[in-house]
Amino acid sequence: MNTMKQNESQKMDHFKGQNRLPKFAIPHRYDLTLKPNLELCNFSGSVLVDVSILDTTRFLVLNSIDLVIHESSFTNSNNDKVVPSEVVVDNDGETIVLVFDEPLSIGDGVLEINFDGVLNEHMKGFYKGTYVDGGVRKNMAVTQFEPADARRCFPCWDEPALKATFKITVDNVPSELTALSNMPVSKETINGNFKSLCFEESPIMPTYLVAVVIGVFDYIEETTHDGTRVRAYCPVGKSEKAKLALSISVKALELYTKYFSMPYALPKLDMVAVPDFSGGAMENYGLITYRETELLHDDLHSAAANTQRLSVVVTHEVGHQWFGNLVTMEWWTHLWLNEGFATWVSYLATDILFPEWRIWTQFLEVTAGGLRIDSLEQSHPVEVEVHNASSVLEVFDAISYKKGSSLVRMLKEYLGDEIFQKYACKNARTEDLWSVLSDESGVEVNKLMDIWTKQTGYPVIYVKSEDYTLEFEQTRFMSLGLQGEGQWIVPITLSVGSYSNRKTFLLETKIGKLDISELYGSYTSSHQNSDKNEEVPEKPWVKVNVGHTGFYRVKYDSALTARLRKAIEEKWLSPEDKFGILDDTYALCEAGEESISSLLSLMDLFREDLDYLTYQLFTALATFGHRKTHEELKKRFQIYIKDKNTSLFPVDIRKIREQDTVYVTARISMEARETAWIWLKENWDAIIKRWGQGMVFHHFIRDIVTPFSTDEMAEEVEEFFRSRVTPAFVRNLKQSIEQIRIKAKWIEKVKKEESVIIPKLARGLTRSPITTVPKGVTI
Repeated sequence: MNTMKQNESQKMDHFKGQNRLPKFAIPHRYDLTLKPNLELCNFSGSVLVDVSILDTTRFLVLNSIDLVIHESSFTNSNNDKVVPSEVVVDNDGETIVLVFDEPLSIGDGVLEINFDGVLNEHMKGFYKGTYVDGGVRKNMAVTQFEPADARRCFPCWDEPALKATFKITVDNVPSELTALSNMPVSKETINGNFKSLCFEESPIMPTYLVAVVIGVFDYIEETTHDGTRVRAYCPVGKSEKAKLALSISVKALELYTKYFSMPYALPKLDMVAVPDFSGGAMENYGLITYRETELLHDDLHSAAANTQRLSVVVTHEVGHQWFGNLVTMEWWTHLWLNEGFATWVSYLATDILFPEWRIWTQFLEVTAGGLRIDSLEQSHPVEVEVHNASSVLEVFDAISYKKGSSLVRMLKEYLGDEIFQKYACKNARTEDLWSVLSDESGVEVNKLMDIWTKQTGYPVIYVKSEDYTLEFEQTRFMSLGLQGEGQWIVPITLSVGSYSNRKTFLLETKIGKLDISELYGSYTSSHQNSDKNEEVPEKPWVKVNVGHTGFYRVKYDSALTARLRKAIEEKWLSPEDKFGILDDTYALCEAGEESISSLLSLMDLFREDLDYLTYQLFTALATFGHRKTHEELKKRFQIYIKDKNTSLFPVDIRKIREQDTVYVTARISMEARETAWIWLKENWDAIIKRWGQGMVFHHFIRDIVTPFSTDEMAEEVEEFFRSRVTPAFVRNLKQSIEQIRIKAKWIEKVKKEESVIIPKLARGLTRSPITTVPKGVTI
């Protein structure tokens, strides 16, 4: 091998295994043409990319997977056209390398590539969906590019920081179908039974937000006050069911425009219900795609919870048009900037639009979900290193969404309103955000929040009372009861005897003290000056983490605990604080820091509580075989069997599309986990082949593995996956196994506690998973 060939081989090897694309060239504009064939389920295409060559190079490296590359060429600013001597495909790295005989000079040029691909069935990239028309199932085409699947549709620089404008043309569309993209149609050409649609050029955006949908739809539309056209596209005959989502999206656009002092950047916003869809919804710029059940609303059949979720989902995706689309994360490490902020702002908007729902009370479930997953040894920081595209999906989890949004809320509660700003049309890192918030607030936000985003876990705050002083100590909380490493700067909020008697401070050390004699004095004075002839308690209740807005747990000493329990009995505490106390006690009990009897006695105080959050209690009634609950459910099921249109069951549980299989397996695994586990093992190869390792696939692992509760099953799961695990789901698997071991440890602890009720409870927790409670027997 001559020296030139050796050098070329070495450079080619250097490109393999790299996490990021080399910066020899960066794109500015894509002119993309797609020509799908819905009968054969394939497509052809061409892309012309305006690029800047930043360094003299003989190689252009960009992303591509499952595409057949045909002709390609590069034309420089002098109109000199060169054809690569070789196109090297790296399937493992999901890249192609265009090799040129002569170096490309620094400057601008146009890269042209022609390619073919397949409309896959994995609901990612450019994929095949189906719909029913006149009783006949027909094909449609949909894109889902986040996080890193635009490369399955066209060769591109498929990284969020490499934003560009897009001019999209869709050819060979059957004339009776509707074709949608990010921008409005600029030109439509009819050619017999087919048509070609050219769309206006988009603002700059990352590749993962590019979208195309081709199918049959009805639509309804409204216009915002500033002239933005908003449409909701639905299955034929179901446009009435999109009225609520359309109304909410219009109001959300107007609300965000005012709240962020930044107008929506596109001339239109389309929302489309997609029958086959892996996620809940996707925030494609100007063309938001939804699972049908997340967009359609039925006044007769949709329960209040469904209505509220629809509002949160729609406002989440509309919020992304600012957080994520206008301002984009620099790399997937900063995914939480997208999802955390969009989740937080969706509750903000829903609360403004529907204050009667008290949606922030329901946000506590979001916080609880984040606390639960972040108490695992196998958790990860909010800012997690993402080394390759195949593992990106693993960080679309409760840490990015739930912990991320909870941290935003905690910071907002500490700093106050009107400080969140944005970077128009730029890419943002977490550090950039902290810098702006620091400038706005005068607080060293980066010092405060770096600890929360770069460190795994969160603290439990131990609180002791000594006369008029509170003593605080923090340590990392872990569900396995391990002693975790870590220290945080914690925004502490507390109230003494009354919510108007409140104080906020930062706990910056492992151990701290706070003199609250002034708060005691204020409480006493307020009661003495009131008209009520009631005795003033010598020592009022003290509630730390007011409203449960902080991302930490609290454990009180016995005296403070007794006062809080009395406050619950006397109905002095808010629903949010009652939930926080109950959730913290449950977690502390699971970790071995509270007894099961103390948890049960606390739950007993909620007997007559009618707040929304007590429905966890109703789930427990069904789980532990409560006779009246089971009888009512059976009665409703029999009514449903006789009348499929009954309002007793929400409409979205009567139809099951393939992507909804995971909901079925999840429920089966709750009641018959052994059966679900056997099914997973016997069908593993078929599951991989059908679902790939995309978004839906992760549910199979988590939902079927986590219900087990013995160390023996944890070992069996580990053994089965020993030769099957891949980087795409290794963290998911480790977290699921850890949750099995947490429950196993807790059950052993429960068995040892001496209480009249404990033997019965232990039998209920450890009974065979496929047995049922005999008729008439209660636990």
